[in-house]
Amino acid sequence: MTQLLLIDDDRALSALLAEYLQQDGFSVTQAFRGDEGLTLAQNGDFDLIVLDIMLPGRDGLSLLRSLRQTRQTPVLMLTARGEDTDTVVGLELGADDYLAKPCSPGVLVARLRALLRRGPLQAEAPPATTLTEGDLELHFGRREVHLAGSPLTLTSVEFDLLAQLMAAAGHVVDKGRLSETALGRSLQPFDRSIDVHISNLRRKLGNRHDGSPRIKTLRGAGYQYLSQS
Repeated sequence: MTQLLLIDDDRALSALLAEYLQQDGFSVTQAFRGDEGLTLAQNGDFDLIVLDIMLPGRDGLSLLRSLRQTRQTPVLMLTARGEDTDTVVGLELGADDYLAKPCSPGVLVARLRALLRRGPLQAEAPPATTLTEGDLELHFGRREVHLAGSPLTLTSVEFDLLAQLMAAAGHVVDKGRLSETALGRSLQPFDRSIDVHISNLRRKLGNRHDGSPRIKTLRGAGYQYLSQS
């Protein structure tokens, strides 16, 4: 059974979501304060975390920043509708996806299922279990990435984006396809999720030794991993 940590101080909403999630096969642990949620997230063995931003004890963004220092558990962030700044900051800090409140429990479950799914990526992946581009190696089976021989810590979404780009190295991959693969949903108008995740990925990868970028943006088209071959 999928272990899910729900961190939200709205007890009525939390109870509603927990009941719906449990009926859908999730085992739900609830926390109503940020400090309590961080302790559970760092010490528990959860498959997914649903995190509200506005929390007593410790706000969700601060919690996420601390969590990402030790754990890469997929996080779906709940934001107030229209709070674009919080959404972007949350994604920059390592949230995998977001959903504006109030949200439908059915939509929440669909987003969570999408984060758990890795089938579409594996189906499109090449037969090789490892992709190599210069000093960068990506291992599908272990879901690990090594840069210049050292392990690179990526979120699940960042890993899937990099795998998709490396598998198509030298070719443009449009944002719609990246969204379907990494987020499990269609790209929505004005949705900057993929752009922010790519920005995080670029920051972690850095440029090559000669200063050239690894990932190129083609405005209106998508992104391209620049092959060295």
